[in-house]
Amino acid sequence: MNNQTNEVKKEHAKTNEMGTGSIPKLFLKLAIPAVVAQLVNLLYNIVDRIYIGHIPEVGATALTGVGLFAAILMFINAFAMLAGAGGAPLAAIALGKQDKDHAEKIMANSFSLLLVFAVILTIAFYIGAPALLTWFGASEATLPYAVDYARIYILGSIFVLIVMGMNPFITTQGFAKISMLTTVIGAVINIILDPIFIFVFKMGVKGAALATILSQAVGAIYVLWFLCSEKTILKLKKKNLKLDPKIFGPTLALGISTFVMLSTESILSISFTTSLAKFGGDLAVGAMTIITSVSMLVTMPMQGFCQGGQPIISYNYGAGNADRVKKAFFTQFGMCVGYAAIFWAIAMFIPEVFAGMFTTDTALAEYASWAIRIYMAGIFSLGFQISCQQSFMALGQAKISLLLALLRKVFLLIPLIFILPNFFADKVFGVFVAEPVSDIIAATVTTIAFFVQFRKILNKKE
Repeated sequence: MNNQTNEVKKEHAKTNEMGTGSIPKLFLKLAIPAVVAQLVNLLYNIVDRIYIGHIPEVGATALTGVGLFAAILMFINAFAMLAGAGGAPLAAIALGKQDKDHAEKIMANSFSLLLVFAVILTIAFYIGAPALLTWFGASEATLPYAVDYARIYILGSIFVLIVMGMNPFITTQGFAKISMLTTVIGAVINIILDPIFIFVFKMGVKGAALATILSQAVGAIYVLWFLCSEKTILKLKKKNLKLDPKIFGPTLALGISTFVMLSTESILSISFTTSLAKFGGDLAVGAMTIITSVSMLVTMPMQGFCQGGQPIISYNYGAGNADRVKKAFFTQFGMCVGYAAIFWAIAMFIPEVFAGMFTTDTALAEYASWAIRIYMAGIFSLGFQISCQQSFMALGQAKISLLLALLRKVFLLIPLIFILPNFFADKVFGVFVAEPVSDIIAATVTTIAFFVQFRKILNKKE
C-alpha cells in the first residue's frame, strides 16, 4: 500500500511540475534530451550514407542509389508520426485534465495503429521497391544499390515505426532522458555495426541497412520495456490495445498534419530526384542526397526543441493556464529562430564542410557545395515555420496545422520545382532555387497566421 502511495505521489509531482515549474528550466530539461535524441536519431539516417560514400571505387554511385530510398523512408516515418505526433499531445492534454485512464487508452490505440501500419507498409514496399526506385530516378548504375538497401530496411520497418511512434509518449510524460536513451542506444549500436558489416564483412549497402535495422530493433525493445514497466506514468496495457474509433479517430485527425508534412517530404524527394535526374544526371541526384542529409541537421534539432515545448504547452493548455502557454511558446520560438539563423550562416559561407562529410569524390563534393548555397539560401526562415506550425499541433489545432503543412510543400515547393526551371538557362539552378522561395513565403504566412490565432485560441479556452 505504501509503495502504491509513493508511486501516486511521484506521478503527481511529475505532472504538477508541468503546471508550476520554471518555464525556461523545464524547457531545457525536456528540450536538451529531445534535441540530443533527434541528433542521435539523425545518425540513423546519415551514418549509413557517410560510410557508404567512402566505399572504395563505388562510393559515389552507391551513395546516389541509397539516397533514392529517402522517399520510401520518409513515408514510413510519416506513418510512425501519424500515430505518435497525433496521440502524444492528446495524451498530454488528458494528463493536464487529470484523466490518466483516457491518456493510456490513447497511447495503447496508437501502438495498435503502428502494428497495422507495419504489416501493410512492409508488404507493399517490399514488392514495389524496384519499380518505385526506378520511378524516383534510379539509373542502371544506381538501381542495384538502391534495391539492396531498400528491401532489407523495409523488412525491419516495424522497429522503426515503434521507436518513432511510441517515443513521443515517453517525452510527453516528462521522461525526456529515457526518450533520449532510446535513440542513443540504437545509434551507438548502428555506428559500431556499420563499418563491421560494410567493410569487414564486405556486405556493402546491404550491411548498412542490416546494421540500421538491428539497432532500431534494440531501440524498439527498450521503448516497449519502459512503457510496460512500473517506471512510467502511462502504462501500455493489453486491455487498451483493441482499436476504438472514438479513441484513435482524434489521434489520426491531429496526427494528419505531421503525416502530411512527412509524406509530402516523400513526394518532394521524388519531385527533386526526377527533375534533377532529367536535367543533371546522377551527379545532381548525388548532390541532392547530400543536401537531404544536411537538411536534417537543421530540421531535426528544431523538432527536438518543439518536443521539449510541446508537453509544457499542451499540459498548460489543458489546465487552462494561458500565461504559461505563452511563456513556453516564446521560449521555444526563440530557440528555433536562433538555431536556424546560425545554421544558415554556416551553409552560406562554408558549405564544403558538409559536402566533405559524405564523399571523397571531388566532382560530387564541388557540385554539392554549389547546390547547398542555393538550396539553403532561405533556411533561416524554417525557425519561424517549424516553431509556429508545431505549436498549433501542441494546442490541438489539427486543421490549421494541416493547412500550413500543405502550404509550404504541396502548394508552393512541389509546383515550383517544375515551374522555375523554365525561367533559367541553368535548369538545375531553377530546381534548387525553388526551396528558398517556398521556405520564405510559407514561413511568412505561417508566422502571421499563428500570432493572429494564438490569442483567439487562448481566449476561447479561458
